[in-house]
Amino acid sequence: MILAIVPFYNLKAQTANPHQYKYTFTVAKDGSGDFKYIQDAIDAMRVYPLAPITLYIKNGVYNEKIELPANNTDVTFIGESVDKTIISFGDYSGRGKLTTFTSYTAKISGNRFTAMNITFENNAGRVGQAVALYVDADKALFLNCKFLGNQDTIFTAGETARQLFRNCYIEGTTDFIFGPATAVFQHCTIKEKSNSYLTAASTTPGNRFGYILLDCKVIADNGVSKIYLGRPWRAHAKTVWIRCELPAAIAPAGWENWGNPENEKTAFYAEYKNTGPGAVATKRAAWSKQLSDKEAKEYNLETIFAGCNPALPGEKDWYLQQLKPFTWPAKN
Repeated sequence: MILAIVPFYNLKAQTANPHQYKYTFTVAKDGSGDFKYIQDAIDAMRVYPLAPITLYIKNGVYNEKIELPANNTDVTFIGESVDKTIISFGDYSGRGKLTTFTSYTAKISGNRFTAMNITFENNAGRVGQAVALYVDADKALFLNCKFLGNQDTIFTAGETARQLFRNCYIEGTTDFIFGPATAVFQHCTIKEKSNSYLTAASTTPGNRFGYILLDCKVIADNGVSKIYLGRPWRAHAKTVWIRCELPAAIAPAGWENWGNPENEKTAFYAEYKNTGPGAVATKRAAWSKQLSDKEAKEYNLETIFAGCNPALPGEKDWYLQQLKPFTWPAKN
């Protein structure tokens, strides 16, 4: 009988009096916040909170490997400034037992996550796969953030996850935006540092959208002369570039099949009204597509991120959040 009663009272205690829990945390390396380390703040957060949680992160280089688990939902990270609030680590695939998928600097799994004004960096160098951000959260939003790395900088994981990167800077060498999620990159600057591939989508078969890059600008490092817009990490990959500025370093074919002609039958690679010397469509791979005006109208955030459960928290408006200023909370 006691075993049946205890869970009932625990549940009641967990759902009552939400104001007794802390929903604002601060991290500062100089000790002026609640914690000196980001992971310590994450560990102190209430799981499945009854109100959104905000973590303010003061300027500093946080040499940490962090993870926000799936039960830490509705969390927002706000950095003091994007160039000086830096989360950095140096793991890479092949270091000990690490693989691509465990080499991350930050892993974000809690749904309805937002990050603003933060740099995520993998500083391992050109040693192979080394992920700066692994994000498999649904409704994940990154505003005015930077992602620094080389191969595999951002892993957009989560087969049914929806993610938005707005006004961000992303750099890397090979396949540095990769994964199965439905991810939009809007008004981003994307820097290619080698003759290689910008994206490597692995869109789940049946997903209507994969990667969509809207109004972005691609820049190339000195000496880079052959860049591909994407190649399919898995069959059924989908990547579309819309109204993006492309440099002369873009290869005329634009797309590559990862050495497998069978991928040409399932991949959906398309462009619409791109500009710049790298946007010339006459020599694009025959299996890629130039969208019509009617087709391009489907590539709007409301359509791309449409959900089948409109009553879920934030389902209709999670991607509409605007950048918030950093306001250091007053000490109680």
